[in-house]
Formats: sequence, C-alpha cells, structure tokens
Amino acid sequence: MTANTPPKTPVSLLGLGAMGTALARTWLAAGYPLTVWNRTPARAEALVAEGAKAADSAAGAVAASDLVVVCLLDDDSVGAALDGVDLAGKDLVNLTTTTPAQARARAAWAEERGARCLDGGIMAVPPMVGVPEAGGFVFYSGAREVFEARREVLAVPVGTRYVGEDPGFAALHDVALLSAMYGMFAGVAHAFALVRREDIDPVAFAPLLGEWVPAMAGPFVRQTAERLKSGDLTTGVVSNLAMQVAGTPTFLATAEGQGVSTELLRPYFDLMRRRLDIGSGEEDLTGVVDLLLGDR
Repeated sequence: MTANTPPKTPVSLLGLGAMGTALARTWLAAGYPLTVWNRTPARAEALVAEGAKAADSAAGAVAASDLVVVCLLDDDSVGAALDGVDLAGKDLVNLTTTTPAQARARAAWAEERGARCLDGGIMAVPPMVGVPEAGGFVFYSGAREVFEARREVLAVPVGTRYVGEDPGFAALHDVALLSAMYGMFAGVAHAFALVRREDIDPVAFAPLLGEWVPAMAGPFVRQTAERLKSGDLTTGVVSNLAMQVAGTPTFLATAEGQGVSTELLRPYFDLMRRRLDIGSGEEDLTGVVDLLLGDR
C-alpha cells in the first residue's frame, strides 16, 4: 500500500462456522483489517494466525469496526449475540439464513438501536467463496445507501446482487431459488430410483440426466415468468395441460412397475389435474403457480 492508496475498510465478523471462516479468509487475503468473534473462541485461532484480531465478546467485535457482518446459525443466535450490544452508528450486514419475516423484523430491531441494516442471502457453499469463477453470489436487500457504500467490501468474497429496499427480499430470493433446487433434486432422485434396479450404469446415465434437466428448465422458467406477467396462458403453447395430464398415468404406472414410490410425483400431478378441472386444457403448466397461492 502506497501513501496515495486509501486504507481498506475494517470489518468485524461474528460467526466462524464453515461459511464465516471462508468469508474471513477472503477478506484477510485481500488485505482488509478483520476482527472476528465466535461463541467458541478456539475457532478464531487459525484466523488470528493469518492476521485477524480476535475479540473476546460480540460487543468487542462490534466496537472494533463500523461495518459489522453477522453469519450465525439462525435469527435467535443473532438476537442472543447482539443482545445489549451498542449498535449506534454501525452498518449491520446480516448474512444469517432467515425467513423474510425474520429479516424484516431484525432490520427494524437494528434500526431502532441506531444501526443501518442490510440483509443477505448467500447463494454459495464455502468452497465457492473467494473463487469468482465458481459463480457464487449474495443477494442483498435493505437500505440502498448502505449497499452502495459497502458494495466494494461485500464483493470481495463473492459477487453481490441487490434486490430491493425491502429487507425481506434477499431472504425471499434465497429461499425461492433453493426451493427450486430441492424440487430439481427430487426429480433427480426419482429418475435415479427408476433405473436403480436395472442393468443401467448410474454413471453412464448421469450425463443424459445432466443435459436434459437444464435443457428443459431454462425455457420453462422463462416462459412461466412471461405468462405470469402477461396473464396469457395459452398462446404458443406446445405441450398443453390436457395432453400432459393425460400422460401422467404412464409415469405413475412406470414407477409402480419399477417398485418406486410415487410420493415425489403425485403432488405435482394432482396440482396439474386440479388446474385442468378449473382452467383450460390449452394452457401450459403456469396455472399451477396460482393454485399454490390458493387462487382459483
């Protein structure tokens, strides 16, 4: 660092689980002054050897920097760690996984104590942190001025994506994407179960599945979004709802014939049939979305 180089922003980090430790190491490697705290102090030892300062309390860590990043187990852990801590004048970035309602309540709680608040939803696993080509990022929501002021520091571990002033939006985007992921995992599990008892090498089968799922998912996601926005569920439909519902018995019979439970398929097929009963057979599958909302 030269005399003309501005000093890097000090960061205080509360929480040194796998994700917190990965975040800490990237800030240290980039030359940011870092103060860390963890309920189990031993977890800080390796980071101290790498240049971090260990605080003996959450209050001490908060006092050390104007930018405070929290990455703890859950919202209750955040409340316990920061109970009675002076947050006045701090920028609090909460990367703890919570519900949207918890994120909104925690932001209001922090603001009542004089802090500006951002909520974050981490779309990465620890090995992706500090590896730009891995594609990880964090959703941020809350006070835009805080995001803009802290963007450079927050972008060091992983990319940043600001999704709105509502403090709950980062958590909502996080859970929405992860919910889609688990739905995909369910489909993958069912597919492997179908071939499991046959003379089919799962390693040879995997590339077929790995190519098919994204080939279908990409266009489906875009078309669903466009139809939700326009309200037009029928124009340009290739595989209509009536045709797809008519085909579902084949999928169920195949599963039963292979000795595979249909518990992953039936809920979605039931929604498809319900939509057919109240909608138009010329639609695609978009109408299922509103069934999940209770709309008719």
